[in-house]
Amino acid sequence: MKGTTVQLHTHTWGEGDRVALLIHGIMADHRTWRRVGPALAERGYRAIAVDLRGHGISGRGEYSPEAFADDVAETLPAGAELAIGHSLGGLTLANSIARLKPQRAVFSDPAWHLDAPEPGFGPEVFARFKAAPKEQIQAMNPRWEEIDVDIELATLAVWDEATAFSLTPLMGTDLLPAAPVVPSLVQLADPSFLISPERAAVLEERGFEVRSVAGAGHTIHRDDFDGFMASLEGWI
Repeated sequence: MKGTTVQLHTHTWGEGDRVALLIHGIMADHRTWRRVGPALAERGYRAIAVDLRGHGISGRGEYSPEAFADDVAETLPAGAELAIGHSLGGLTLANSIARLKPQRAVFSDPAWHLDAPEPGFGPEVFARFKAAPKEQIQAMNPRWEEIDVDIELATLAVWDEATAFSLTPLMGTDLLPAAPVVPSLVQLADPSFLISPERAAVLEERGFEVRSVAGAGHTIHRDDFDGFMASLEGWI
């Protein structure tokens, strides 16, 4: 399937006139947005979430940042009012934004600099996480509701861990965009292990608005849903 795009599975909330696109991070799928999708629908959006290739019930194939972006650009409608990408979804959105051309973009703790937080940490650690028991997920995410822990277990079960190794060439690489293609918010965890304060300052200099959600972990929309939505004020 190398070089061939995958028509991604999508899930939609709402029937509003405005369109919002939701792109999840690695190991997840559209179910990670279980609260965000309905909240956007209540605000008049038709919120469309994808399962990236290798995730959820979308097809498998060769994995690379370029392939993720090509799939999204081929599957999702161009010209949406809003696009939100989390982690790997933030990188995917950045790589496809010139084709998607949303009116506004939100990059939620985007994977724009993949440093190893400690020696020996790398994509293989993500791959091993596929077998993580419920107790480990709860311990790592003490603020998550139990339903999100159960969803994580379900998404891990159908996730192709080979997707993690597509990130190997990116380790230690500066992936910060040179400039926003459309008006863009970068929403950060507190602290963010992906975007340091120094890199956040660079993004502001390049024209991105940067906001942190106090005390929130990497998956902000699950860790502090109310803080996540409040951080989007003026963008949704």
